[in-house]
Amino acid sequence: MPTLINDADRAGNTSDAEALYRDLLAQVRAGLSGVPDAAIVGIHSGGAWLAERLASDLGLQARLGFIDVSFYRDDYARKGLHPDVKPTRIEFNVDGATIVLVDDVLYTGRTVRAAINVLFDFGRPQRIMLAALADRGGRELPVAADFVGAHAQLQTGRSLALSRTADGQLSLKIEDDNA
Repeated sequence: MPTLINDADRAGNTSDAEALYRDLLAQVRAGLSGVPDAAIVGIHSGGAWLAERLASDLGLQARLGFIDVSFYRDDYARKGLHPDVKPTRIEFNVDGATIVLVDDVLYTGRTVRAAINVLFDFGRPQRIMLAALADRGGRELPVAADFVGAHAQLQTGRSLALSRTADGQLSLKIEDDNA
């Protein structure tokens, strides 16, 4: 059962992202058991950090990819280009693959929708499974994660932000939403 993050009754503003990652890893490992042609694709930036660790821990480094959804966002015309665009890199055959798409925080589903559009530009996967470190609800599109480290209940105006230290340690913080 995934952990529940609730900022209304928390003394601090951080969660043990490393423990959540270990739970997520166990779920993904079990979900990919016996799956041929599995691949991991992370959504920049937090999802990419998680995907790197998952690929390393699962021995899938040769089938690791990264996606930047900046040009695929449905709010691109309104918000413009994000100042920190990263390259999309998928160097394996997507056709027929089972892909674990990785995001740090699942919220409205719009980033995942954009990432799926990017994947289909590279081919036709057999299956796409979604992994998220945290699911905070608030869906605007019918998107659900197959693997989740935690569910979050946040007050209005709050968000979750994943960060990574220089040595790769993850931290998940509840903060004011500045979007």
